[in-house]
Amino acid sequence: MNMKEDISLFRNIGIMAHIDAGKTTTSERILYYTGKNYKIGEVHEGTASMDWMPQEQERGITITSAATTTFWKKHRINFIDTPGHVDFTIEVERSLRVLDGAIAVFDAANGVEPQSETVWRQADKYRVPRIAFLNKMDKVGADFEMCLESIKTKLNAKPLLIQYPFFKNNHFVGIVDIISQKSYLWESDDKNENPKVLNTVFDELKDSVEFYRQVLLENLADYDDSIAEAILSDSQIPESKIYATLRKTTIELNFIPVLIGSAFKNKGIKLLLDAVVSYLPSPLDLPPLKGVSPLTGKEEHRKQEINEPFSGIIFKVTADPFLGSLFYLRVYSGKIKTGEVVLNNIENKKERINKIFIMHANNREEVEGASAGEIVTIAGPKFSKTGHTLSALNHPIAFETMQFPDPVVSIAIEAKNTSDIEKLQASIDKFTKEDPSLKMKLSDETGQVILSGMGELHLQIILDRLQREYNIEANIGKPQVSYRESILTTSQAKGSFARSLQAKSFSADVSLKLEALSGHESQNQIECKHERVVPKIYQEAIHEALKECLLSGHLCGYPVVKMKLTLENYSYSQETADEVCYKVAINNAFRDAFLKAKPVLMEPIMAVEVLVPNEYSGSIVSDINSRRGQVHNIETKGHLQSIQALIPLSELFGYETDIRSLSQGRASSSMIFSHYEALPPHIQEKILN
Repeated sequence: MNMKEDISLFRNIGIMAHIDAGKTTTSERILYYTGKNYKIGEVHEGTASMDWMPQEQERGITITSAATTTFWKKHRINFIDTPGHVDFTIEVERSLRVLDGAIAVFDAANGVEPQSETVWRQADKYRVPRIAFLNKMDKVGADFEMCLESIKTKLNAKPLLIQYPFFKNNHFVGIVDIISQKSYLWESDDKNENPKVLNTVFDELKDSVEFYRQVLLENLADYDDSIAEAILSDSQIPESKIYATLRKTTIELNFIPVLIGSAFKNKGIKLLLDAVVSYLPSPLDLPPLKGVSPLTGKEEHRKQEINEPFSGIIFKVTADPFLGSLFYLRVYSGKIKTGEVVLNNIENKKERINKIFIMHANNREEVEGASAGEIVTIAGPKFSKTGHTLSALNHPIAFETMQFPDPVVSIAIEAKNTSDIEKLQASIDKFTKEDPSLKMKLSDETGQVILSGMGELHLQIILDRLQREYNIEANIGKPQVSYRESILTTSQAKGSFARSLQAKSFSADVSLKLEALSGHESQNQIECKHERVVPKIYQEAIHEALKECLLSGHLCGYPVVKMKLTLENYSYSQETADEVCYKVAINNAFRDAFLKAKPVLMEPIMAVEVLVPNEYSGSIVSDINSRRGQVHNIETKGHLQSIQALIPLSELFGYETDIRSLSQGRASSSMIFSHYEALPPHIQEKILN
């Protein structure tokens, strides 16, 4: 079996972190040391190969996830560099959906930051095994013990330190491998310098290294009896046993191996690559994928092996000027070849694979086929979208689709030239197909295009792309918050509707109950108390009508959140039953119950962290209070103060510029969506009027 077919040598991994933790810098070193690139691209110079978009190069941030394939010690590594900014969290979500493992990068001076928590939850959602890389150990204020504690407390994870730092004259110069007890010493920051390897531990570190080695072994002993027995009998534990147990427990999500280094100073990257190979899973290490048969509706399983029928998930779609669209595909089982016809199990449509490519950021290499464990792009499908499952025609299976966050900010946009009106809508339509977190609708009142996204930066990038890629000049309205609607009390209502059709009468009577849900979760609940023995067509119509009620409230037409909707009862007669009558009756009952339940507008609240020198923290706190914000924690991070607060999104437009002016340019902020909260009555009244 050649390496291309030996799936045990595959590693499908992502690199995820808070913005500015050093993901792309780490990615560039990985590409250099694995021989994929002949030189190192730097983010601050706009030369990083994984940040290929002009907007990424100009801003020095990652906007879109970029995939590439490289090799390390006979292992094939397919990896994806993901964004760290909250506005582009959709890129992390869909990447983690198809990855087998991940490297979580942390700034060693800041530990767990807001977006670190978001991407960690996303990885938890898809049960992705992880290793942690404490980057920037050369930075003033770097503190690996603080990082370990923040991973424990903020991420509810179990980190196990497997490398210990060595400092000389306050400079980070070496790493001690806690398992092998070898020391790696760098004499310079040169990217081509190999560390000096010593088969011993630096004298001044022996006690500390021994302490963390015991912590490691005692934790592993809980999952391996032979290690526990060796500890009790004070026997030597083979390194191979430690590596094997740590690998097994990492894949089972019991522990997070923690490594250290400085990507920018070229320290620790080769050891990080060794850890990817040693601890993160191949597709064969993971359980078979669960899916549903489109034919029977029953659960099915598909092993991640080449001799299984073909199956895969499309996790990203991008527009291509020559090929129309490129579809990023994770192949889970079997093989596909150019020219083959497969089945889209979500749309129940046949799709032809015209071309297959291996990607390196925005560059592609055409290949004849792809097999289980590979991440490729394909051209040809006409009906496929992000999250759709493709499979062999005679072995259909549908895997779980992806859930995407709702947008929180909207702008009105209209073409400056009438000749560009249709072009504008067509261009934005392409963007919405690429990015499911971007929404477009036409305003009934003004005829303008309303574009909704995950934040100001998200929409700015789209507008920039409209001008650069499609040469469209547009007038832009001020950003507007996407509110939600909810209720404060419990209410009940009945609804009826009757109609005549072709001399026959139809009618329906329903009763509904609405209840407000507490907590920060914004999901709704739907319950049907009386499931009568009625034809399936009417059951489906009733459930569809209940779901449609929650799409639009009756204050301003915003979606409804934090509500339990219960169908208490409904009539049924074989002679008078009608789908339309049920839908209208339910809508009438919902409107009456909603307006009786003290409806309120809900505004998005953001969790904000501001890093600022101590002398300016008072000004920042005062500014937060003036924005209806609530400071809930202030802590020291190195030489800076970390101010953590909850602030309404409507008060945060232009926030980064404002805090810089309050701190002489020395403050920076990050934010993530937290929850929806009822608007103060006076602000709600102003909006409604």
